[in-house]
Formats: sequence, C-alpha cells, structure tokens
Amino acid sequence: MTQILDYLNIDSERQILCGYTNHTSQIQIIRISNIPNWYFERVVFPEQMLLFEALPEAELEIHTNTSLADNICCTDLHLDNERSHSFPTG
Repeated sequence: MTQILDYLNIDSERQILCGYTNHTSQIQIIRISNIPNWYFERVVFPEQMLLFEALPEAELEIHTNTSLADNICCTDLHLDNERSHSFPTG
C-alpha cells in the first residue's frame, strides 16, 4: 500500500519526492523534525511504502519499539526520474 501525505508548504522549488519502505517485520514510526515550521510523523507498517515531499536537508528518523533505530538523509530517499523509470510497469 502506498500513501502520499503532508504537503510541504515551504520552499516549493526545492522539494524532492521521497520514498521509504519498511522492510522489517515490525511497525515503525518515521519522523522528520529538523525542518523549522514543519513536523512530519507517520506510522509505517511492515512492507508498506510511504511517499512524501521533503527538503533535501531533511533527515528521516526511523523509530522501532520506542527507540531510534536509524537516521536517513532524505536525499538518499529521493525518487528521481531515472529511478522511477526503473520500476516494473506491470
């Protein structure tokens, strides 16, 4: 299941489309908290993919079992045109 959530209403020319998939068997909470005037937090279920817009300097925190499990720079999650063409089409 894929979701697109939370329009980022700042610096629209710099926004990038990002994708994160929970490849674990545990429920995760993902959060971006390092962008002023914007806070993003979602629950991501196992094998769920989440699409979101963020600024390139945003950092995605991944929490599992109430502890910080990982930190990923959103530029590493950027879905650019070249990558999006590599997805299977059916």
